[in-house]
Amino acid sequence: MKFALTLLLALFPLLSHALDSSIPAPPLLAAKSYVLYDYTSKQILVSQNSNERIQPASLTKLMTAYVTFSAIKQGKLSPSQRITPSAYALRIRGEESRMFLEAGKAVKIEDLLRGLIVQSGNDAARVLAETVANHELAFAADLMNKEAQRLGMSNTHFVNATGLPEEQHYSSAYDLALLAAAIVRDFPEFYFLYALREFQYNNVKQFNRNQLLWLDPYVDGMKTGYTESEGFCLVASAKREQHRLISVVLGASSESLRTRESQRLLNYGFQNFDVIQLYKKDQPVSTVRTWKGTEKKIGIGFHNDLFVTIPKGQREQLKATLETKQPLVAPVENGQKIGTLKLALNGKPYIELPLVALDNVPLANVFSRGVDTIRLLFH
Repeated sequence: MKFALTLLLALFPLLSHALDSSIPAPPLLAAKSYVLYDYTSKQILVSQNSNERIQPASLTKLMTAYVTFSAIKQGKLSPSQRITPSAYALRIRGEESRMFLEAGKAVKIEDLLRGLIVQSGNDAARVLAETVANHELAFAADLMNKEAQRLGMSNTHFVNATGLPEEQHYSSAYDLALLAAAIVRDFPEFYFLYALREFQYNNVKQFNRNQLLWLDPYVDGMKTGYTESEGFCLVASAKREQHRLISVVLGASSESLRTRESQRLLNYGFQNFDVIQLYKKDQPVSTVRTWKGTEKKIGIGFHNDLFVTIPKGQREQLKATLETKQPLVAPVENGQKIGTLKLALNGKPYIELPLVALDNVPLANVFSRGVDTIRLLFH
């Protein structure tokens, strides 16, 4: 048996006093694929060929950094630890980007991270890969791809830590947005590195290729990339107050164009959407009757703060329907999906969110279970 409880806007005090407005169509960018991801609400706002597989070039280094951050957090590495680069790591083919490491000269992990993120050094990427997994190939096969799978990057496969073109080395705009969001979420202590405009190592100063760090005061990361086949690419992130957006633009024809198109995408998001908090973490949305358990009711809600992004001026048009499956029979585990919160905007389905149990309800004793069994016959 299923019941639906319609919750009008009175349920959401934040959704009042807004004015009607229409939302412009998203910009059509001069790029092969792109996506605008709302980090705060975890919603996709704009998507164009976002699942199309491309060669990610140096955007690969987002995952190289993610795996390295994880190793540091797990205590396997220390930022102050010094590493002597191997001959393999220092090999350079053609005009590869590098941080100008020297043979026999030890370098700190923290400097390698700056060389990786700010200077996009392939030599830094290889040294970090060897340090974490003994070899770059093992780093990619055993760690990078494992993390990609865990993060839900279903159109991604890594062969190396640098992003040099390989047939089986690919990703997508959507997957790269997931990866960028994971860095912001999982490693805030390292995220400041992506805002650095320059880094000097071995008497060579290099500037961050992300031009938005100079052009937009709200942009605080993340990474550029380029290959001859895929063109110019940029993952960018910007935060205004508590609202963070992540843009991914792949396959622009020039460095300036990838910057301009990324700026257009971010501006579109901030200018046309509002993010609102509907519920706080572990705040009960409603209570549900339980049967054959030690408790007769259980609170349901979300284990994380719930934000939703909607077009500006549309707050009064947002309505919600709560659906749960009944009867709910014990045992019930904390975090178990109990129902769905369905949001509609202007009478049209907008987004569906899973509701979970906020506590445990163990089985009751035999007598209580028997009583509820009889009651359920008449329910």
